[in-house]
Amino acid sequence: QVQLMESGGGAVQPGGSLRLSCTVPDDLNDRFCVAWFRQAPRNERDGVATIDRRGGRTDYVDSVKGRFTMSQDNTKKMIYLQMDSLKSDDTGTYYCVAGPWCGFSALRDASLYKFTHQGTQVTVSS
Repeated sequence: QVQLMESGGGAVQPGGSLRLSCTVPDDLNDRFCVAWFRQAPRNERDGVATIDRRGGRTDYVDSVKGRFTMSQDNTKKMIYLQMDSLKSDDTGTYYCVAGPWCGFSALRDASLYKFTHQGTQVTVSS
């Protein structure tokens, strides 16, 4: 239940794209799945997408399905969140976390994870 190091945030206009990245440490349990959470100002921290690193299966919440794509590189050391057709509602701080929960179980409760640093900011605004 750890937070990984994120990068790639920024400011973009509605309809634009961004790609977030996070680095998987060498000692991360191979069975741990990785998830992205986000938190808008004055809102709860909510799960967005998750990937099972063993087989590459991904799951998304309805609000981002069809617009966001989570993937990993061939080494399984880099995790990506490609965000297309961005909307103002996607604005927030994005966090990359890993834990023993996979599928939608990984996204149900941010309190399952230990957040140790500020994530990466995504701002969608015209």
